[in-house]
Amino acid sequence: MIREEPLALLPELCLFGGAVVTLLAGSFLPRQRQWIARLLAVAALLLAATAAALALDDPARTVFGAFVVDTPTGIARLVVVAATMLVIGLGADDLAGRARESETYALLLLGALGAVVLAATDDLLVLTVGFLLAGIPLYALVGMPRTAGAAEAALKTYLLGALAGIALMLGTTVLYGIAGSTAYPGLAAGLAGAPAAAVAVGAVGVLAGLLFEAGGVPLHFWVPDATEGAGTPAAAFLTTVPKVGALVAAARLVEVLPGSLPWPLLVGVLAAATMTLGNLAALAQSDVRRLLGWSTVSQVGYLLMPVAVVGAGAGAVPALLTYLAGYAVSNLTAFAVLAARPGVRSLADSAGLARRHPALATALVVSLLSLVGTPPTAVFLGKLTVFTAAWDGGLAWLVVVAALNTVVSLAYYLRWLVAAFRPGAPDPGPGTAPWARAAAVCGTVGVLAVGLGAGAVTALVAG
Repeated sequence: MIREEPLALLPELCLFGGAVVTLLAGSFLPRQRQWIARLLAVAALLLAATAAALALDDPARTVFGAFVVDTPTGIARLVVVAATMLVIGLGADDLAGRARESETYALLLLGALGAVVLAATDDLLVLTVGFLLAGIPLYALVGMPRTAGAAEAALKTYLLGALAGIALMLGTTVLYGIAGSTAYPGLAAGLAGAPAAAVAVGAVGVLAGLLFEAGGVPLHFWVPDATEGAGTPAAAFLTTVPKVGALVAAARLVEVLPGSLPWPLLVGVLAAATMTLGNLAALAQSDVRRLLGWSTVSQVGYLLMPVAVVGAGAGAVPALLTYLAGYAVSNLTAFAVLAARPGVRSLADSAGLARRHPALATALVVSLLSLVGTPPTAVFLGKLTVFTAAWDGGLAWLVVVAALNTVVSLAYYLRWLVAAFRPGAPDPGPGTAPWARAAAVCGTVGVLAVGLGAGAVTALVAG
C-alpha cells in the first residue's frame, strides 16, 4: 500500500504554490510595484520553512511511494529555503524594477523545489523529475541578464545539463532493466547479484547527472562561467542551492548500491580531483566571481567526502548535512558583499573596502575564513565532521589530500582579503545596496551562529 499523506509534502506545496502565485501576481502588477511579488515569494518561503521545522520531529517514512520524510530531507528543506530567502535578500536591490523581476522570483522558487525533490526522493524516476526541475530554471536564471557573457554561460550550462540529463536517464534505464524497479529498496535487492559491469554503467550515469547539479568533476566546467556571466542573485543561487539537493541525492543512491564494486574509492577519487582542480584553478583568478565559481567547485570536493563513506559509519550523512548548512551561509555571505558593491569585479576593485565599508569588510572576512575552515566558523564545523567521517570510513588518504587542499585554498582567499584591506582609489560603481548590505550582515551572524552553536547543530542533523 502506498502511503498517501499530502500534508507531509506541505513545504513543497508551499514552494510550488508560491511560484505560481508570484508569477501570476507579477503578470498583473506594474513594474514599480513588483516588490509585491517579492513579498509573496518570501511569504511562501517562510511558510515552507515553518512547515519543514514542524515536521523535523515526525517519524521517518516514505510517502507516495517515492518521497522520504526523514532528517536529511528536513535539513535539506531548511537549508534550501533559508538559502533562497538570503538570495532574494541580497538580490532585492539588483532586481527591483527589472522587467523580469517576478519571473526571477518564480524561477528561484521552482529551482528550490527541484533541489528539495532531489534530496528527498528514493526513486530514480522522481530523481529524474527533480533533476529537470532543478536544472531548467537554472538555465533561465543564468541567461536572464541578456548580455553576451550571460548568453554564453547559459548555453554552456544548458549543453552540459542536457548531456548530464541524458547520462542520468540512460543510467536510470540500465538500473531499472537490471533490478526491475526504480525504487531504492527494489534497487538494493535487485542489484545485489547483478553483473558488476552493468551496475557500474547505470550507477555512473546517474551519478554523472548529480555531479552536474553539484558542480563536481568531470561536469564542472559550467560553474565558473555561469558565476561570472549571470547576475549576482543567480550566481549566488546556482553555487549554493542545487548542491544541497544533488549531494544528498548522491548519498541516498550510493547507500543502496551493491558492494561488488569499489564505490568508496570511485567517489573518493572524484572528491580529490574536484577539490584539487577547483583550488588550483582558483589560484589563477583575478575576477572575484570566477574565483568564487572555482571555490564552489573545490567545496564540492570536500562535500563528496562523506558521500564516499556512506554506509561505512553513522556519521557520514550528518557530516554532509552539517557541511552543506555551513557552506550555504558562508558562500551566500560572500555573494552578498559582492551584491552590496556591484562595481567590484576584480581583486583590485576591492581595494579600500575595509576603510569605506567596515561592515562589508567584516562580512567578507568572516565568510572567506569560513570557506577556508577557520574556527569558530560554520565551515570549520563542517570540515571537522567531514574529515572525521572520512577517516572513520577508511579513507585516511582522502583526509590528507583534503587537508593539503585546505592549505592551498588559504592562498587565494587571503589574496582577496589583502586586497580589501589595502588602501585604494574611490569605490567603483554606485553606492552600497541596502538590502544586500543587510543580507551580508545576516549572513555573517549565521556563519558565526552555526560555528559557535556546534552542539545544537550536531544534535539537529543527527535527528
